[in-house]
Amino acid sequence: MALSGMRGLSVFISDIRNCQNKEQERLRVDKELGNVRTRFKNEKGLTPYEKKKYVWKMLYIYMLGYDVDFGHMEAVSLISAPKYPEKQVGYIVTSCLLNENHDFLRLAINAVRNDIIGRNETFQCLALTLVGNIGGREFAESLAPDVQKLLISSSCRPLVRKKAALCLLRLFRKNPDVVNADGWSDWMAQILDERDLGVLTSSMSLLVALVSNNHEAYWSSLPKCVRILERLARNQDVPQEYTYYGIPSPWLQVKTMRALQYFPTIEDPNTRRSLFEVLQRILMGTDVVKNVNKNNASHAVLFEALSLVMHLDAEKEMMSQCVALLGKFIAVREPNIRYLGLENMTRMLMITDVQDIIKRHQAQIVTSLKDPDISIRRRALDLLYGMCDVSNAKDIVEELLQYLSSADFAMREELSLKIAILAEKFAPDLSWYVDVILQLIDKAGEFVSDDIWFRVVQFVTNNEDLQPYAALKAKEYLDKPAIHETMVRVSAYILGEYSHILARRPGCSPKEIFSSIHEKLPTVSTSTIPILLSTYAKILMHTQQPDPDLQNQIWAIFRKYESCIDVEIQQRAVEYLELSKKGAVLKDVLAEMPKFPERQSALIKKAVETEADTADQSAIKLRAQQQTSNALVVTDQHLTNGSPPVNQLGLVKIPTMSNVDNSSADEGVTQANGTLTVVDPQPQPSSTPSPDLLGDLLSPLAIEGPPAGGNQADTNLASDAKGAPMPPEALALAPVEEQTNTVQPIGNIAERFHALCLKDSGVLYEDPYIQIGIKAEWRAHHGRLVLFLGNKNTAPLASVRALVLPPTHLKMELSLVPETIPPRAQVQCPLEVINLHPSRDLAVLDFSYKFGTQAVNIKLRLPAALNKFLQPITVTAEEFFPQWRSLSGPPLKLQEVVRGVRPMPLLEMTNLFSSLQLMVCPGLDPNANNLVISTTFYSESTRAMLCLIRIETDPADRTQLRMTVASGDPALTFELKEFVKEQLVSIPTATPRPAMPAPSQPRAASPPPVASDPGALLAGLL
Repeated sequence: MALSGMRGLSVFISDIRNCQNKEQERLRVDKELGNVRTRFKNEKGLTPYEKKKYVWKMLYIYMLGYDVDFGHMEAVSLISAPKYPEKQVGYIVTSCLLNENHDFLRLAINAVRNDIIGRNETFQCLALTLVGNIGGREFAESLAPDVQKLLISSSCRPLVRKKAALCLLRLFRKNPDVVNADGWSDWMAQILDERDLGVLTSSMSLLVALVSNNHEAYWSSLPKCVRILERLARNQDVPQEYTYYGIPSPWLQVKTMRALQYFPTIEDPNTRRSLFEVLQRILMGTDVVKNVNKNNASHAVLFEALSLVMHLDAEKEMMSQCVALLGKFIAVREPNIRYLGLENMTRMLMITDVQDIIKRHQAQIVTSLKDPDISIRRRALDLLYGMCDVSNAKDIVEELLQYLSSADFAMREELSLKIAILAEKFAPDLSWYVDVILQLIDKAGEFVSDDIWFRVVQFVTNNEDLQPYAALKAKEYLDKPAIHETMVRVSAYILGEYSHILARRPGCSPKEIFSSIHEKLPTVSTSTIPILLSTYAKILMHTQQPDPDLQNQIWAIFRKYESCIDVEIQQRAVEYLELSKKGAVLKDVLAEMPKFPERQSALIKKAVETEADTADQSAIKLRAQQQTSNALVVTDQHLTNGSPPVNQLGLVKIPTMSNVDNSSADEGVTQANGTLTVVDPQPQPSSTPSPDLLGDLLSPLAIEGPPAGGNQADTNLASDAKGAPMPPEALALAPVEEQTNTVQPIGNIAERFHALCLKDSGVLYEDPYIQIGIKAEWRAHHGRLVLFLGNKNTAPLASVRALVLPPTHLKMELSLVPETIPPRAQVQCPLEVINLHPSRDLAVLDFSYKFGTQAVNIKLRLPAALNKFLQPITVTAEEFFPQWRSLSGPPLKLQEVVRGVRPMPLLEMTNLFSSLQLMVCPGLDPNANNLVISTTFYSESTRAMLCLIRIETDPADRTQLRMTVASGDPALTFELKEFVKEQLVSIPTATPRPAMPAPSQPRAASPPPVASDPGALLAGLL
């Protein structure tokens, strides 16, 4: 009987492995599930052994990825079985199928408790393992006292006690109240006298959690931790099985030092001396070897020791040893060690006594800026920023400026901001500061915020000695053939105010300065033209001897802009023209700017506040910043996935210019009353977008998120009935393959939907009884879809119902759907669609029918996606550039760096855009790695709206690109940008955002990660 049962399980696994396709596998699984369900209904006739066999099959099916929504009670009941084989199966399957909130789990609490308090150690281990994996608050309240007794029991074997320690850790995390600190602290100290390193390691994990919650109650454990470190450092009584590559239990050493960092100080001199001797031994005895595993273990111990040394504020001599050791590590070839060396050296900057020692390694740190690994480059940048002071500011800023030209554009915004802060904080003289900022704007103008050039204007205005030098440098930059628009702004402003100082210098006459500035006018956007008009007026005012030719040229420009559509430009042109005809009045109105009141720069203020926040960080806060991981060597997860770095020292970090605090308008230069003035602070949104910088293909904008100030109805931000924003998960429609139906679909529903988003006819859904096809026609903002409902069987489909759930931006009307579809027949149901305004939301088709006793209900996304209302159009350079410049900035023009893109050649990317109704226009961008795209969007609110897109790719890293989208409607710009980003990131199975959630059956638990062949795992258990 036993062999036959096991043979049946083996045959089932073999059948699954031999299936030729997914459909065969699904049919075989459905057959087996039906058989198991039938046998469970007649549970009284099942022996415990047969129940075990069928529960194994359920687990195997679950491991294959299929939902198992029955049989949970049978699995839980096996926990109470008297024999080990059935009890083992009950515990394993329950752990896999159920989560901590499942109702059936409550039924097992008594059975689990009986095993914990029983005398069978094997059963105790099974119970503790279950509770340690899925135990919740109810388990914590019911079982914590019993688990505590097992941990402190001297009669239990170490195997049981170490499981009890880890189990108690799980229960403490679920409910901290189950461990009473007053009564447990003495017991915890006694446990640390344990000689078995397995029990000690598990108990130390528990202690770390306890002291992080309340270190005051566990002072008695501190000297015990120091003794444990002494024992391990001297390799006393350490069994061979706990020695890893010659290192005595590195896991226990790391956890013990981590626990010590939660205690604020060590008062006892003997304990402190013993601890420093251990740390000294670790610092002196660690080196880089060829064996990677030994390196990982030894350096995990070393870097935890460094953290403890910094926490304890050790003597300067030991700190110097730490810095010297880190200096050696940042020069090794292994990137993980270099990264950790730079990170820990940055943390050591908080200790004032060692900053001069860190400066000795400046050359090696600068070399790290050129490392191939971007995470190391970021850590080197943070370290250079933190170690900069008056003594080395010139060298560091010069190195950063040189690095700026070759830095990834993902780092340039942060790099530019840090250079500006360092230049202002540590400038030896103001002329050097002006040189640095102008170089910065020249090298990376698109990444320089307005705050930076506003600050230069303040310094130049407030220092008369600086004005001739600044004006001369501005003239030199203006004479370059191509400069960034930000450079045009700052140069024009400075020359407008102080160009008359240079009048006697060769090449600096008013007419020559006017010509230098006016040459840049065709290249700038509308936001810069008002500054240039003010500059022209001031040049005219400062002209000592009347120059009719110059006057006529400037008046011609004013007349040209008198009818400009931009109100600001038009008003300035009219007023300047009239004022310039009145002679002396112009000098009164455009008098030289007065000095600004002394106030701290927004950038310096940000830096000071950030440094102040980190100056008093306790060990607990520092520990909370570090990533929770059991790995011996932890890499920076934020950097591997392309996210902004977590900065331990609070150094200024700015992933996009939209994150710069532009609210401090005390440094802002505004344009009013015909002059540039500095205004008092006004509250502004924290995500105030930067203006368009060039207005041509080279213009980079940095703005992420929906357009500021946009109408919620226009941008389709979902909200509940009260107007509050809905959580993101509420916007996601449950994938159809997760909907619980006894009738399973044929083929992948998501893939069918995606295919129909790219073409106009095909199959939307199919199962054994019905096929739903779609044929569509799209004209401007109108669409007509025909649903083809085909009955595949010889019996009719009854109770047919179809309901379209449209989003707010689509007006949809579905013709009457017949209640019955005859055998082997097909009915056609037209669906009219009108697009009201831009949105990525999707309509949902709620469809149901009955076939015999089978009732099927499905919810399908309809492919009326955003791209269906696009019409590709080819534009020439003469048509493209004026339109691109006219869309001068957010919210009409948005830019974002997109990461996580599937690497693909430009030709493949071009084909993808063509399938989305986006026309790639060759020859408009001089860079062969970039694409310029045009299309027309149709909706009832926008009518025909031209949309322009620029894609900038990085040949060295095809997984990221920069995308700029422009149109005449803010909502359209944002929605189109997000739509294209979704297509690039979610290839090949893009899933556009649906309009509303669809109900789905709750699952018992998310599937655990399993091997590619679950049958092999079951075979091992059998």
